[in-house]
Amino acid sequence: MSDTKDTDKKPLSLNRPGKLELKKRVETGQVRQSFSHGRSKMVTVEVKKKRTYTRNSDGKMSQQSQLVEPPEVTPTPTPEASRATAAAEKVFEENLSKLTEGEKAARAKALEEARLRAEDEAARLEIEAKEKAAQEKLAQEQEALNAAAEEKAARAPEALNDGEGAAPAKEAAQETKVGQKRGQGENAPETARSPRSVKSAKPTGDDDDGKAKGAHRGDGHAKKPDADKKPVKRREEERRPAPRKSDEKRRRSGKLTIADALSDGEERGRSLAAVRRAREKEKQKQKQARATAGKIMRDVVIPETITVQELANRMAERAVDVIRELMKMGVMSTINQVIDADTAELVVAEFGHTARRVSEADVEIGLAGIDDAQGDLAPRAPVVTVMGHVDHGKTSLLDALRSTDVVSGEAGGITQHIGAYQVTTESGAKITFVDTPGHAAFTDMRARGAKVTDLVILVVAADDGIMPQTVEAIHHAKAADVPIIVAINKCDKPEADPARVRTELLQHELVPEELGGDVMCVEVSAKARTNLGQLEETILLQAEMLDLKANPDRPAEGVVIEAKMEQGRGSVATVLVQRGTLRKGDIFVAGSEWGRVRALIDDHGGTVDAAGPAVPVEVLGLNGTPEAGDEMVVVDSDTRAREVSEYRQRKKRDVRAAAGARGTLEQMFERIQEGEAEELPVVIKADVHGSLEAILTALEKLSTDEVKARVLHAAVGGINESDVVLARASGGFIIGFNVRANAQARDLSRRDGVDIRYYSIIYDVTDDMRKALSGMLAPTIRENFLGYAEVREVFNVSKVGKVAGCIVTDGMVRRGSKVRLLRDDVVVHEGDLSQLKRFKDDVKEVKEGTECGMAFANYDNIKVGDQIECFEVEEVAREL
Repeated sequence: MSDTKDTDKKPLSLNRPGKLELKKRVETGQVRQSFSHGRSKMVTVEVKKKRTYTRNSDGKMSQQSQLVEPPEVTPTPTPEASRATAAAEKVFEENLSKLTEGEKAARAKALEEARLRAEDEAARLEIEAKEKAAQEKLAQEQEALNAAAEEKAARAPEALNDGEGAAPAKEAAQETKVGQKRGQGENAPETARSPRSVKSAKPTGDDDDGKAKGAHRGDGHAKKPDADKKPVKRREEERRPAPRKSDEKRRRSGKLTIADALSDGEERGRSLAAVRRAREKEKQKQKQARATAGKIMRDVVIPETITVQELANRMAERAVDVIRELMKMGVMSTINQVIDADTAELVVAEFGHTARRVSEADVEIGLAGIDDAQGDLAPRAPVVTVMGHVDHGKTSLLDALRSTDVVSGEAGGITQHIGAYQVTTESGAKITFVDTPGHAAFTDMRARGAKVTDLVILVVAADDGIMPQTVEAIHHAKAADVPIIVAINKCDKPEADPARVRTELLQHELVPEELGGDVMCVEVSAKARTNLGQLEETILLQAEMLDLKANPDRPAEGVVIEAKMEQGRGSVATVLVQRGTLRKGDIFVAGSEWGRVRALIDDHGGTVDAAGPAVPVEVLGLNGTPEAGDEMVVVDSDTRAREVSEYRQRKKRDVRAAAGARGTLEQMFERIQEGEAEELPVVIKADVHGSLEAILTALEKLSTDEVKARVLHAAVGGINESDVVLARASGGFIIGFNVRANAQARDLSRRDGVDIRYYSIIYDVTDDMRKALSGMLAPTIRENFLGYAEVREVFNVSKVGKVAGCIVTDGMVRRGSKVRLLRDDVVVHEGDLSQLKRFKDDVKEVKEGTECGMAFANYDNIKVGDQIECFEVEEVAREL
């Protein structure tokens, strides 16, 4: 029963043919490992064998032999084989045409797989050939080692009793046995070895002389040396000589590999001390290269204040060197101390860099943008300012043009604020009007350098004629250098006399066209609405002559006409756009304030999204309330707007602080003496007309071709606010002859720093004006001769240069005076006398007949026989 079961059981087999072994055989070999200083030892290595299986002709797997590879022979086809091959190909083509697409694909796939198998087989055969060549090389090396060992054993002398020669004999015997064992291992066909198949190497140990203590066997069993062999003494000449220092190579680093173990060359590395010396040498070379390299000169940007550390960083210098340079200048500072721009510029110059000064005002650079190209300009509406005396009908005339009733909204029928309106004529043309309370705001705008208006309409009542404020308006219009159109209003009244108005205009240098001049006069009536069309035509004609254009396709720029704070709306500014287009959401700067446009409201109270050139709008969204006349500019970011606003606020605080402590007239005289002014602007107010004429006549006599007094406004009466505003706008001062300023004018003059001088004697007025105008004249330069000196000898003095040994022949020589060097009565140099010595002492002056030493500032070309002329320069003030 059991026999049947045992018989039915299938025998134990493998997936592929081979031997089932319980213990893996380990093939070992020995190689000689060489070390530095002539040491070497034998190492046992483990060899890993690789078995390769291929399909035989029966389709079964069989082990491929690695010992003998038959040469590849390409058979020569016979005629019968060729005919058979052709017939097979013909049959194949006929069968191929009968196959389906799927069968064709399957056959193509099978052919591709066969081709790949053939390529793999060829690659495998090539690898086996390389392994065989390596085995043959290894066998030749081993045979050479065995032959050397046998030769050593044959030449060994008779063994000594002390056993000193045991080690060489034992080593030789071991090498012989190892060679025999390797030879036996190489004869087995299944034990083909390859240098790449070695897995590990185990050193057998060595002594101080590099001699092997014992031989390791491949089979793991130790064999004792023959008893009859005695140790022999090693000859001195056979000992390996120590390598010379020059033959040492780099020290081996990393793990030991088979390639390193089999290589014959020895590697010797440098010691750590040598590596350190090489690194230190390289560092010294780099340091010397940096020292000898040319210094990089930089452009250093210096603001108004800068810390020492920041200055050192911008120069790429050490902060210690900067502090040392400051100490040489007498400035004791730390690394975080702030220094001024002048000191920083001196430090930068000492280090050889180029200093570039910048200031806080640089934030305004590029704020206004670039100029517009001529092709980008488009026609725009004219901006007209309405000016005139109180109650002469300025607002009524504007209302008649706008066909609205603004007067009813004003308190008492007087304009309390500035208004800007745009009127569309019957022809479709647009005109922008600016209504002002008198002319104060108009002057404020001109004082800030903003040219707002293109034309001025001077409203004069036909029944009243020219009044004091009308004269002031004429002066302001002339100062702004804009054309004037006279609108003679109230011509519907019985007492109206337009001819008298034209005659009075002649007294103020305004010549009407009817009298041969260039000032256009139009007789209108705001109440009766007569000749309003003629007035509009006159404005458009004048605007056409001016050829007014602006670029609408750019960021907006304009002027603040009016600014106020309204409850529920915040700061509201009436802005007149001069060029560009102002849109909702734009970030802008207005004077010292900035904001973002939240809403735009036109003159009719409606909300608009954009405002082009010459369009007045109310702007909401300001952070503060600007002043009338401030320039408004759109910027690209709120950061830029904030920087400009903060700078202008600081500047305004500084100006306000300095205005209270300055003497305005005295500073004006200083500016005149420095050449900053050529004419003296002045506002004159007197008690009577006779005194006013006398003062004007005296000022005309004092004026010359070089300097003159420019009378901004001269009138009879007390000094009011408009006089202060006019003087501030022009940078002048006010003369009050037997009159005084009212409280509002005094407060305004103290705030704006306008000087008011009171006089009661006309001669005092003329004397002060003469002094002021005389200070405007350039002083006369006069030379005072001091003496002559002759050069007798020239000495070279260290740290000074050339010093002339002289004798004073005429007059005297004074230290600090001007000198001229004469050679053959020709002036070769003119400069300053830097040093004057008598023997070794510095003296102030040397008289005639005395010897002295003289040195010139920045000049050394002195020769014996030269004459030195000494003189002083004196400036003499000119008087009128």
